[in-house]
Amino acid sequence: MLPQYNKRPSWFPGFKTLDRYIIGKFVGTYLFAIAMIIVVVVVFDYVEKIDDFTQMHAPVSAIIFDYYFKFVPFFINQFSALFTFIAVIFFTSKLAYQTEIVAMLSGGMSFKRLMWPYFLGALFITVLSLTMSLWLIPATQKDCVAFEQKYIARRAREQYDRHIYRQVEPGTFAYIRGFSKTTSVASFFALEQYEGSRMVGSLEASDVKFDPESKHWTAQRYVERRFDKDGEESFLQSRNLDTVINLDVVELGRLTELLTTMNIVELNDFLEQQKQKGSDSLRQIEVEHHIRYAYPFGTFILTLIGVSLSSRKVRGGTGLHIGIGIALCFSYIMLTRVFEEFAKGGSMPTLLAVWLPNLIFLVIGIYLYRKAPK
Repeated sequence: MLPQYNKRPSWFPGFKTLDRYIIGKFVGTYLFAIAMIIVVVVVFDYVEKIDDFTQMHAPVSAIIFDYYFKFVPFFINQFSALFTFIAVIFFTSKLAYQTEIVAMLSGGMSFKRLMWPYFLGALFITVLSLTMSLWLIPATQKDCVAFEQKYIARRAREQYDRHIYRQVEPGTFAYIRGFSKTTSVASFFALEQYEGSRMVGSLEASDVKFDPESKHWTAQRYVERRFDKDGEESFLQSRNLDTVINLDVVELGRLTELLTTMNIVELNDFLEQQKQKGSDSLRQIEVEHHIRYAYPFGTFILTLIGVSLSSRKVRGGTGLHIGIGIALCFSYIMLTRVFEEFAKGGSMPTLLAVWLPNLIFLVIGIYLYRKAPK
């Protein structure tokens, strides 16, 4: 007997016309819903910013290609979970209302087999979302941020805080006031050293300039202050400060904005660098790192809930399914944001806080799957 080279693995249920139909409707509905909301978001955003575009003389080509084309991936990813859920519920509840799911199950198809094309569609959306989250969005956000800083007046003013406080290494903090990106000059600079909660010394200077090539901070005059255990203070005035500290000017920008412009490799490197410094921003960086994976993988969970919830024919029809589905989806998004804040505030371990909404809704999904019509 010849070996059966084309024998299908037991875990692979095959790919039939029905699978192509479900995947096409699922992904098609998802893309259509995303396209519609993006059009609405772009129109409202343009109306909000038209005064800035006019005042700052932004070229039409820059508005379209440097801003809105780069703006779209971010919002696709933002709304991805919501519209995955809506697409699943809208299409599946329509099948249920027309008794097509009953026909499938009556014909011998198991509910588990029915889930197969949905999970293939969810896999496509998850891979798309991961690609955007890890690589595409950070690249496009750099151009969006650059455009906003150039053509939107209030964003240019908000690029740096007036008062910037950063931990350089354990026990050493830098305070920078009035930093200007245009001139790379800070009106005041202080480098403070602590032992426990007690300041033991500081270096202070005015009109300090940052050299982006050498990474040096320089000033014509500076003052060194020392504090002994008895509280006695000593001064030393010197000239021509030229210091190398572990603080790049890129770290002076608003942290949330900075993190959105880093791809996953840059984010991992930045996280390790900040761990070595003992930075007090570690939790926020770790939250950003975990979210980039947790949010896309939530697509599978929301798909499981959506199919299980809307596969049963009910008196309220599609409208009832969509209403319940939207309530569940917004609960998921709300829980995600709440637990993010818990993680950033230190109330919960970062890994647990970011992934807990997925775990909660996975339990809900399993319960609904067990209650779904078989």
